[in-house]
Amino acid sequence: QVQLAESGGGLVQGGGSLRLSCTASGNIFTIHEMTWPRQAPGKQRELVAAISSGPTTNYAHFVQGRFTISRDNAKNMVYLQMNSLKPEDTAVYYCNALVDMGYGSTWHGWGQGTQVTVSS
Repeated sequence: QVQLAESGGGLVQGGGSLRLSCTASGNIFTIHEMTWPRQAPGKQRELVAAISSGPTTNYAHFVQGRFTISRDNAKNMVYLQMNSLKPEDTAVYYCNALVDMGYGSTWHGWGQGTQVTVSS
């Protein structure tokens, strides 16, 4: 089994910054892609950023230039540096990972997430 734990959320004023972290643990052979989706109240989940094992990064247009995704393969961790935060970034942020446990790759995640609240 694989578990992912997000941390680093909080309350910040508009224009501020936060750094989210996510640690994967369990039966991990290798981690391919890691993603940060989010869900705001009353809205559908949306993908914020993704990073491959390459690493190649991809961002949603609404965070391009403000957020940076990175990973530490030795620690099985992924980070999301969020700068110039806006009230519309308020959401629960999750991390998901495509994990190879040695017999095939499956997606893991959708844990509790970490709440990010940006005040105006």
